[in-house]
Amino acid sequence: MFRICSVLASGFVVATMTASLASAAGMSLNKAEELYKRTNYESSLALLDTKSSDPEVLFLAGRNYYMMGDFKKATDYVQKAIAAKPNSSEYHDWLGRVYGKRAETGNPLTAPGYASKARDAFEKSVQLDGKNSEALSDLFDYYLEAPGFLGGGYDKAYAVAQKIAAVDPPEGYFTQAKLAQKRKEFQTAEERLREAIAVAPHEVGHMIALAKFLASQGRARESDAVFLQAQNTDPDSPKVWFARADTLIKQRRDLYEAKSLLEKYVKAPVTVDDPPKQEALRLLKQVNGASNN
Repeated sequence: MFRICSVLASGFVVATMTASLASAAGMSLNKAEELYKRTNYESSLALLDTKSSDPEVLFLAGRNYYMMGDFKKATDYVQKAIAAKPNSSEYHDWLGRVYGKRAETGNPLTAPGYASKARDAFEKSVQLDGKNSEALSDLFDYYLEAPGFLGGGYDKAYAVAQKIAAVDPPEGYFTQAKLAQKRKEFQTAEERLREAIAVAPHEVGHMIALAKFLASQGRARESDAVFLQAQNTDPDSPKVWFARADTLIKQRRDLYEAKSLLEKYVKAPVTVDDPPKQEALRLLKQVNGASNN
């Protein structure tokens, strides 16, 4: 009887320890995810067991390396995550992003191969989940920007834009506007951007897109008004400050305001969805140089 009790007690201890370890691993992953979202990529990686077979751990490691600019390691970890969870639309979408970056930043001789792999991954992602709006958006951008010999094309982009509209109407208008701009149908582009804002009046991203479009058309006063609308809609949005500063610098006007906005941006807490602070620092250096001339 004593022996049976001892065995049962040992089993209970092992089960308790296993549950505790699993709980600790889960807490560590959650913390790492939060650090990633706050752009603390190195700290996020430090919390991860990169030798793990857990696809969520591998996927987060891959995203961290992607954001840090190490696209080779990002490829390795996202591929490992896919091997462990092959039917994840999200994982395949990110593999496409990684290959896209390798095509943009790598050797011109290898770029076409990586671009084709990016397209394949985006198409696989959409095949796995036809309602994955991020995957649809990435596939749309690929078709819109890639030359025909790499599988791009405006007709393909238009077909994907229609699918996006069915899943996310405001984003559908936005993608249609991008396609219209590529075709130099500027009146249509403006109409679609305004429709996106009308359908989603609290989404400052579409306001930013319209403000930048108006600025590109030489309509600075109207652009300023839309940026003000975006700022009033979300006063604490760093992406609005960055976009406004970037637009002013490109137009070579109000550089003092651009500098002030960039300095504010650099000091602000940003998320993974905001432009990298390195880019803000680059623009700040540019505007400082312009101011000294």
